[in-house]
Amino acid sequence: MSSQTTRPWLQRSLDAIERAGNKLPDPAVLFALFMLAVWLISWALSGVQFSEIDPRTGKPIVIVNLLDGTAFTTFMSKMVTTFVNFPPLGVVLVAMLGLGVAEHTGFINAGLRSILNVTPKMLLTPVLIAVGILSHVAVDAGYVLVIPLGAVIFYAAGRHPLAGIAAAFAGVSGGFSASLFVPSSLDPMLAGLTQAAARLSAHPGAAEMTINPLNNFFFTTASAGLIILVGWFLTDKVIEPRLKNTQVDGDPASLPKLDALTDAERKGLRYATLSMLVSGLLLIWSASGADSAWRGTDGLLTSATAPLMQSIVGIIFVFFLIPGVVYGYTSGSAKNHRAIVQGMSKAMSGMGYYVVMAFFCAQFIYAFGQSNLGALLAIKGALALKELALPLGVTLVGIVFLTATVNLLVGSASAKWALIGAIMVPMLMELGVSPDLTQAAYRVGDSSTNIITPLMPYFPLIVVFCQKYVKSTGIGTLIALMLPFSVCFLVLWSAFLLLYWALGIPLGIGAHYTFPAL
Repeated sequence: MSSQTTRPWLQRSLDAIERAGNKLPDPAVLFALFMLAVWLISWALSGVQFSEIDPRTGKPIVIVNLLDGTAFTTFMSKMVTTFVNFPPLGVVLVAMLGLGVAEHTGFINAGLRSILNVTPKMLLTPVLIAVGILSHVAVDAGYVLVIPLGAVIFYAAGRHPLAGIAAAFAGVSGGFSASLFVPSSLDPMLAGLTQAAARLSAHPGAAEMTINPLNNFFFTTASAGLIILVGWFLTDKVIEPRLKNTQVDGDPASLPKLDALTDAERKGLRYATLSMLVSGLLLIWSASGADSAWRGTDGLLTSATAPLMQSIVGIIFVFFLIPGVVYGYTSGSAKNHRAIVQGMSKAMSGMGYYVVMAFFCAQFIYAFGQSNLGALLAIKGALALKELALPLGVTLVGIVFLTATVNLLVGSASAKWALIGAIMVPMLMELGVSPDLTQAAYRVGDSSTNIITPLMPYFPLIVVFCQKYVKSTGIGTLIALMLPFSVCFLVLWSAFLLLYWALGIPLGIGAHYTFPAL
């Protein structure tokens, strides 16, 4: 089939998906409806006896009736804390305070214009995706930092801003299990769950088995190259051509322009960049000592409990607030402290719609977790895959697709793996497959469908970023934008895993393909 025939068919399909998706209710209402559905389903299934064992308790899984008096009153009493403690909410709002100042004073705009003057336009896409992958070391910071900057960079370069959002979103979220030479906080978290699952095996020696936190590091690093190349091709050859007729109708005054820097802007940029550099050096100096307060109890800077990792959002706030203020005063764009506060206020006013969506999203996720419906789905899927007794290569792909499917409803990577891994890891160990390889298969599926599920906590935020440029953006628009990435990542990354396994390339540090290790 010729490319001339394929592309129109693909574009017609994506347009149909977009139209259907945009007919869905507003995201806030959609989450509210999902929550009501969870309540009703939990009521209907609460009396059903399931034989599946919940690996978290060792007992048969039970669906909790959320309409029961105790469960409902608990839900109501925790409504405020559920919203306030919703992880993405604090991350987004605190980071946006610093970014708001840097954007309001013109620091971000001037910095990007200077970078674009020396960066070839043809390399913008791969560099943006690579930066998105690199952002994984900073936990979820990429969602509030890299993705909106992707739109700014593309628009300032004369390209469609939604294509920039798509490329950045693909790197940050679609390639969540890829890494660029730097481990992420997800590595030790998943390894710990894999170790717990491996010790459930009845195989001699399993009870003392230890999983290295970097057991997939070589594979995830190699995967970054695949994500960058596939994302580059799709952005430039599929996504951007489809967007050529999508009008950018956002507020013209708020959109970046690629004008030459004035003398005042150059002066401001020099001092602001210097202030950011000094701040970075001070952070490095304060973290370099063996007894640094930034280190965790294990002495590492990169462990999940290390103050440095837990302060990433605060660091982003400071690292953009300081140069934003310096730029404002030295360039003349900010005359006094009121302009700085105005920048923060403007950033918060733009987050009003996201806060509303976050409220209903938080309530839905809490209700879904309490009901155990997601756990039941994951366990039934894993058991069904086990009972099929497929060839090993097919089973690995089955884990990938099972995870990708469950990921549409259960966003937490650790929660999914705690359920699926407890079944799949011991099962494959009995077939001679190492937990390291099983975990690698899980990570491929866990990333691939992040970018097409409205139930992913940051999905509403990406919709808000898109609406800044194209006001009519809805859930369907974003799903249609990201679906080619999701499908290609799922298929090609699965094939890449099988090829990697067939060639026997090391998965990571202290990792093996077989069990017991040969």
